[in-house]
Amino acid sequence: MLTTRYVTGAPNWIDLGTPDIDGAAAFYGGLFGWRFQPGGPKVGGYGLFRLGDRTAAGGMQTTPEQGPPSWTVYFQTPDADATARAAEQAHGSVAVQPMDVQDLGRMAILADQAGVPFGLWQPGRNKGLEVVREHGSLCWVELYTADVPATAAFYHSVLGLETFGADFAGGTYTTFNPAGESEDAMFGGVVPLADDPGEEEAYWLPYFEVADPDALVARAEELGGTVRLPATDLPSVGRLAKLADPYGARFAVIHSEPRQG
Repeated sequence: MLTTRYVTGAPNWIDLGTPDIDGAAAFYGGLFGWRFQPGGPKVGGYGLFRLGDRTAAGGMQTTPEQGPPSWTVYFQTPDADATARAAEQAHGSVAVQPMDVQDLGRMAILADQAGVPFGLWQPGRNKGLEVVREHGSLCWVELYTADVPATAAFYHSVLGLETFGADFAGGTYTTFNPAGESEDAMFGGVVPLADDPGEEEAYWLPYFEVADPDALVARAEELGGTVRLPATDLPSVGRLAKLADPYGARFAVIHSEPRQG
């Protein structure tokens, strides 16, 4: 499961790129109760979404040249430069070269072999998100891709991620967990893109834990968001919905069933 006990290969940060950070802050504030804390000029206006007194995500205003509005998932690495080189060797690419963010850590933006952006965070003073798996915070990540085996091989080569198949109603779900950790450390999954009708390009999808997906879907629509998948029960998993914010950034919400055993 996703925790703030971050290990190599685990998601340890997410951030939002949006053309309207004030509008996005209003949307996610109304949805999750987040408060946006803008950064100063030294960090280019990059700010933090705070859930109470803890950081739940980052965010900044971006231009069309920087890509479409989206959430980016970052993974922990002890050496961002070495991981970036490993990505290039595995037929990925480096969009933003590794760089220091003051004394907070070292980051990079990469793309996998299918062109899907993801980030690296090498912790410094900032160890990562301060809250996960609570209502209004990140609890799972999912990668939609046209070639599951090739994608699994890429992330194993670059981040050491291990996969295993979890049986559930209707088939097998391929999950990710950090190298050397037990299957209980799974934090996400990799899904055939064909299972997400209407989507043509691979992408990472963050899930946020919520108390009532149905109420949250209704609230998202009131705030100008779009429903991509209405609230749906998934046996032994929970009730989930897929949404997009008013600017098109995709995300999902879920009320997870308690794990058994």
